[in-house]
Amino acid sequence: MNSVITAKVEDIEAIVKLDCEIIGNMSRRKQIEKIVGEGNCLIIKEEEVIRAFLLFDKSFFECSFISLIIVSKLARRKGYATALINYFESIAPTKKIFSSTNQSNINMQKVFESQGFVRSGFVENLDYGDPEIIYFKSI
Repeated sequence: MNSVITAKVEDIEAIVKLDCEIIGNMSRRKQIEKIVGEGNCLIIKEEEVIRAFLLFDKSFFECSFISLIIVSKLARRKGYATALINYFESIAPTKKIFSSTNQSNINMQKVFESQGFVRSGFVENLDYGDPEIIYFKSI
């Protein structure tokens, strides 16, 4: 696995393509363009192909918030999400980091918990019948 780097404008197309492969549409394109432009997107490339990315901001009560982690299907269970989280912790603009995942996403829950995040609450009604679990870590 190659190292984590900050995405550049020229990476946007590949990031959007990977996101589309996972969620099935390009609905987050504008969000990705904005976050990459702000320097708040981390990527991992392997053989010049983006295999994973992480989006973050400071909009969650002025704390760092990992809003999205996407790993390509071919790169799953190889430590990419963990590498992105570890790198983000080293550059996080605040001492508190929050993130979230659906209650149905057991794999992501395991990643957060293995990285020392603790459950910090639930948000109902984002995805009907699948509450969002909020995770927290102090660094």
